[in-house]
Amino acid sequence: MRRLIRSLGYSVDDFTSATDFLASPRLADTACLISDINMPVMSGLELFRHLVAQGCTIPTIFVTGLPNDSDEAHALNDGVLCYLAKPVDEERLTRCLFEALRSAGSLNESQ
Repeated sequence: MRRLIRSLGYSVDDFTSATDFLASPRLADTACLISDINMPVMSGLELFRHLVAQGCTIPTIFVTGLPNDSDEAHALNDGVLCYLAKPVDEERLTRCLFEALRSAGSLNESQ
């Protein structure tokens, strides 16, 4: 994913945990969050809900190696833009990324 996103001309920061991301000085500059659902300590859905509760609405894409309808429904109902199963289809990820950046105002409408 990192390689694909960089090939589209965007910068990428990755973090080993939700806690590391929340402590990052880049948090306020984040135009799109791509997170795994299943992470230790704090799940992707918990991270997303925490951000929303803090007033930090970052367009979010979830990826998971263990997709299930319940997680997908909760995520999409909570406002997550895309829920993608691994291995992630690059074309679908690209469409989701453009949608996320458009909603964040970080993408020119002409792209």
